[in-house]
Formats: sequence, C-alpha cells, structure tokens
Amino acid sequence: MKRSDFVEAARGGRPADLLLKNCRLINVFSGELQECDLAVKDGVILGWGGYRAVEVVDLGGAFVAPAYIDGHIHVESSMVGLAELARALVPRGTSGIVTDYHEIANVLGVEGIEYMIAADEGLPLQIWVMLPSCVPATPMETAGASLGPEELRPLLSRPQVLGVGEMMNFPGVVGGFPEVLSVLDLAGDLPVDGHAPGLSGLPLNAYAGSGISSDHECVTLEEAAEKLARGMYVMIREGSTAKNLEALLPLARGAAARRCLLVSDDRHPADLLEEGHLDALLSKAVSLGAHPVEALRMVTLNPAERFGLKRRGALAPGYRADLVVLQDLSSFRALRVMREGRWVAEGGRLLADDLPKPPPLRSTVRIDWERAGDIGVKAESGRMRVIGLVPDQIITERLLLEPRVEEGTAVTDISRDLLKICVFERHKDTGNVGLGFVRGFGLKEGALASTVAHDSHNLIAVGADDGEILAAARAVEEMGGGQAVVRRGEVIARLPLPVAGLMSDLPLEEVAARVRGLKEAAASLGCSVAEPFMALSFLALPVIPELKMTDRGLFDVASFSHVPLFA
Repeated sequence: MKRSDFVEAARGGRPADLLLKNCRLINVFSGELQECDLAVKDGVILGWGGYRAVEVVDLGGAFVAPAYIDGHIHVESSMVGLAELARALVPRGTSGIVTDYHEIANVLGVEGIEYMIAADEGLPLQIWVMLPSCVPATPMETAGASLGPEELRPLLSRPQVLGVGEMMNFPGVVGGFPEVLSVLDLAGDLPVDGHAPGLSGLPLNAYAGSGISSDHECVTLEEAAEKLARGMYVMIREGSTAKNLEALLPLARGAAARRCLLVSDDRHPADLLEEGHLDALLSKAVSLGAHPVEALRMVTLNPAERFGLKRRGALAPGYRADLVVLQDLSSFRALRVMREGRWVAEGGRLLADDLPKPPPLRSTVRIDWERAGDIGVKAESGRMRVIGLVPDQIITERLLLEPRVEEGTAVTDISRDLLKICVFERHKDTGNVGLGFVRGFGLKEGALASTVAHDSHNLIAVGADDGEILAAARAVEEMGGGQAVVRRGEVIARLPLPVAGLMSDLPLEEVAARVRGLKEAAASLGCSVAEPFMALSFLALPVIPELKMTDRGLFDVASFSHVPLFA
C-alpha cells in the first residue's frame, strides 16, 4: 500500500477491509490489554478507533496478539517438508520462523539451501533463513559439502536471508582462525547467531565482540546472565531434546526480558502433534510464573527486533497484520490465525488444503559396499575403547573393556550390552566405514540404522550381529535414506526419508506414527533407550564429549583426534 493511501485510510478517509470488533488487544509495546476495534487494510494494521469497514467480525472479547515468530528452529528436525511443517505450526499461532539449514547443507551444500528456499514459495508460513556457518562442523568426518564465504556470498542477496547462522566453532572464533573469522566478515552488520556452551570470561568477550549477538546453548542462569550482560540475545530453548526454559526463565524479568527469546530449536513430529509449538512454550512459561505479555514479547517483538524484521512482531498502525486470536492467556490456544490480513487458519486447521509441494530431490545415499561391506573387527592386544551412553544426555562416557574375541575377531557381547556401531560414508562413495563398540542400548537381537546422524549425516547403525547391521544399513540405502529396525534379517519398521536422508514426503501424522513404530520395534528387540534413534544420531557428532564414531573411525573429543579402537 502506498504511504498516501495508508495515511488516508488510517485517518478514516477510506473504509478498512476488515474491522475486528470487541478485541482485547495485547499491546506488546505498552504491556496493556486494550479493549478496542482493530482495523486492517491491504494486509496492514490501520489502528483502532471509529473505523468503517467492508467486513466486520465480532470477536466477542477474545484476546488478539501478534502472531508468533520462532527465532531459532531447525526445520529438518521435524522430519517433514515445509508444507507439512506449515500445516503443523500455523494453526497454533506461528506465522514465521527463523531457520538455519545446517543439516541439509551438510548433505547437499548450496543445492540443499536453494532447494529449501524454493520450497517455501506460496506457503502460509513466513520462513527466514540464516546461512549455515559451519559446513562441515569439523574436518574429522566426511560431509556431503563444504561451504565457505565464496559459496555463501551469492545467497546473501536472497530476500529470505537475514544473516549467518549459529557459529558452532567457538574455539575457532576465540583462537582467531582466519577461515572462521572470514565467515563473520561475510555477515558484515547482519545478525550472526551463536552456539557457545559454557563459554565465559575473556573468551566470551572475544566471541561476543566479534559480531556474534545471540546464544541458544545456555543451560544455567549464571551463564545466560553473563552472555546477556555482554550484549547478546539469550534464546531460551525448549525443544524435544534440550529443555532449558525452567532454568533460564528467571532471567526474563525487568530490562533483561527485552533481550530474551523463546525458541524451539529442534521439535520432533510427535511433539508437534501432541504438545504443540510456541503455544506450548508460552503456556509453560506462564505456568512457571511469567507474565503473559512478557512471555508473548519473547515470541513476537523481541525476535522481530533481534533480526531486524521491520513492522512485524506487534499490532500497531503500519505493522503487518499477522495476528492470532486466543481463547485465553494460559493455554494460548489459537482460535484463528491471520497472516498479512488474510485468515489462514481456524479451529486448529489450515484453511488452505492445496499447499504447494516441492519437486523430488536426487538421492543422496551412495555406499560402496564392496569396500564398506566388511565390518569385521580384528582383535588386538589390550582392552578396547567403548562408547558408553549416558541416559538422557548426548554426551558419552569413555570406557575401557575387555573384548569378546571369536577366531581372532572382536564381536558383540549381548551379555554385557556390548554392541557394534558402524558409520558408513554415504555422500561420496568412498567406502569409508568407522567401526567400534557401544554400551547402553540394551539390544538382545537385531539392528537399527539411520541417515540422521549429526552433523554430516552419514549412515549410522548399531546392532547385535554383523549380518543384522548390514541388513538394516542396506534397507536404509534402498529407501534413499531413512530409518529402519531389523530382526533376523527382516525389516520390522521403517521410515523413508528421501529428502536428503533427513525429511519425509509423508504427512506429519504418518511420520509421527512411523516414528512411534520405530521406537516400539526397537523396544521389542530389548532396547532400553527411550529415544533410540535420537541417541544414535548424536553418536556421530564429534564436537560433544567423550567418544564418538565417524566414518573415519573412533573419535576422542578431548584430544580432538581419532584414536585406535584398542588401547
């Protein structure tokens, strides 16, 4: 709308398109609840007062708030495409998300980012992009791509791109590594997100002062307060895996509250269906003592200001008409959702059923079985380094155990919960396979395999027998990526993830059902881990202590080097 047209309509010279009568408007600027009639024209808020309108909707005293913005979410963790994600998020009040396509970039590089940007066209969900800063996360495994400033620079001109995503290589920033700082140079004055668990003191000064202006990895109130005091936004994360809301919420009071965001980071299919998205975080925050308006700021005005989203995150004259009609300020259940002046959801459902679907993506699973198919481990003298699972954590223990040896080969030992773990390189057909042992899954038979394996997403498998492991790995390959459970050579549960081996082309409800089926199938094999595939995915992440497995072998995070299996 032209400025002159807006001014004429806002002063009452032209009728509004829509008048929402009898609102209780939540003003995130003043902190007040205003009983008013709200006028909208051409997707923009005109204001409140005595307006005429083409259409009048009486809301009967319902609350009206700005629609929600998730300031940090990884789309790939939902395991569904963008259209299905929009179907899950928008009816719950979320109109926009800020995402970092780090996962698919590790598989497909720029091609993956371009694919996701193209897939958001025509959706009722606004998707803003932070360019992945660490692809690959480390040079200690084989990723599908490597992205530096030259590869990322052309993407900065895309209208969806806001800045640079989470800088996980905080040692590289603090150490002044030129190749790391060059990515920050690329961002210039654009926002750069952080990822620096436990960083403090002088190193934190260097990190924050380098241009990195947020962090979502705080786990203690003291850590969060120290980062906020240095000018960083604190993203209070409450995802499917990492839950920090209860510990960090006391920070979001007084002046500090304006530097806090509520974010989901990783939200898995069943949680999206059963618990919700930002509406669930708002409800929990209020139940823990947060003022409803303060909580709402953390998913509206605060993220809009943090990312420079002009005229968003509030309901005021000249702002985008992105709003949610709420039943109450405790459950935050959305009755209706509007985006840019159009109703897009009502009664928990999208109003549009025919969302666009992206074209198929090429297969990303290529394994040289002639070289990778022999997964026998030759026994050597001495004890064996074994990865020990820590319940409900992504860190692991470093164990030294006597191997079970048969005919000169180290084999699984179910009686001691000693299972084989393999990581098959799946991007470049190298034939690499990392071999080792893990304790903590509890499998009595069968095997699990998955192409969701942070961060490079090679094919990872664990099992009680070599034949079962290979059967599970081959089943995943045949699906073009995915997750599978095998018993006695037969696949008893599977989830195809044909989009980069990370996301499904199935509806969210079916994906959630299949995820449940995978967990039930794993439990039938004796698995004692509540989320076995989640635990499996993090065993390939070589930046989280102590021992991890990559396609190049067993990795010791403390020494930041690969180590022999036998000590």
